[in-house]
Amino acid sequence: MELKQTKIKKIDIKDICKLYENADIKEAADIIRSGGLVAFPTETVYGLGANALMSEAAKKIYAAKGRPSDNPLIVHISKTEDVNNIAREIPEIFYKLAECFWPGPMTVVLKKRIIIPDDTSGGLDTVAVRLPDNNIARALIEVSKVPIAAPSANTSGRPSPTRASHVFDDMDGRIDMIIDGGTVGIGVESTIVDLTGDIPTLLRPGAVTVEMLQEVCTEVDIDPAIEHLLASGEAPKAPGMKYKHYAPKADMKMLKGNEAAVLDYLKKEISKSEIKTAILTVDEHWAVLEKIIEDNKKENIKLLSLGSLKDMKTVAHNLFDVLRKCDELGVSTILSESFDESGIGRAIMNRLKKASGFNIIYLGEL
Repeated sequence: MELKQTKIKKIDIKDICKLYENADIKEAADIIRSGGLVAFPTETVYGLGANALMSEAAKKIYAAKGRPSDNPLIVHISKTEDVNNIAREIPEIFYKLAECFWPGPMTVVLKKRIIIPDDTSGGLDTVAVRLPDNNIARALIEVSKVPIAAPSANTSGRPSPTRASHVFDDMDGRIDMIIDGGTVGIGVESTIVDLTGDIPTLLRPGAVTVEMLQEVCTEVDIDPAIEHLLASGEAPKAPGMKYKHYAPKADMKMLKGNEAAVLDYLKKEISKSEIKTAILTVDEHWAVLEKIIEDNKKENIKLLSLGSLKDMKTVAHNLFDVLRKCDELGVSTILSESFDESGIGRAIMNRLKKASGFNIIYLGEL
């Protein structure tokens, strides 16, 4: 693809009304309307935005990311009522979910209107829609006067970006502008819920957890594709279902088992390893693992904490930043601890499993 000079505009304005008049937002909106690409912050990760109503703009997203064109894009809107312009046959449960979780980290899959081109929807007759809880994102959509298609602003398969610097590393020369709105809050992509069937179905876990959805919906199904990658002939219903995602460059394995078994395995691996290795752990295990590394004089072992087991939201927030840190360290292999899959832990484990290509070592009883 033809390389271009990517502008970076830093915006630190909390007042959404002032954002509507901001010159950089207006410039970014002009780029979006004319079919260009702008990366912008949301509360989950940075998105790579384009005019959702233009086929050629959607194609530019796929080209910039190196993303397969059958992987649908999420369409971002600035007000709940805007969903009527791009979706049809909207079920009553949508309005209940939107009232609870919009603006916020929830994407819904609905039947699309003809205004949404196939290049935006990945060739499906459905559209994934989200109303982000970020003032910069909503102002950009509002000033652009078009819905914005925006997957995560990273090269396809790589860890999603939670900082503007991550976007720049992957997208410099590929897109027109990056809006630097600081580090995002949540750190994992939105929950995706399919509302086109009789029962709401979770397609991707996120900060809106299954438990939260169950408080609103009578019943919630979980798509089995969450636990594996789709086969080559299967069409993905939502982003991230078919292809390896979130992956660092190094070979990655996950360790699943009780605490004693996992720590014993890591102790043995540390003592015999001669290659540059990153261990993804938690604050609670840091001291014991650090001592093992020091006792074995293993300078090739890099210890990285995802956060504390007492604060799983922080683990989610740190996840992609730590995976990118592994690339910066140039490690050859990564060993990651696992987490309980309740609450946001389901989203964390979903991203870790996909980052490792579901390469899991089972150790002892949980």
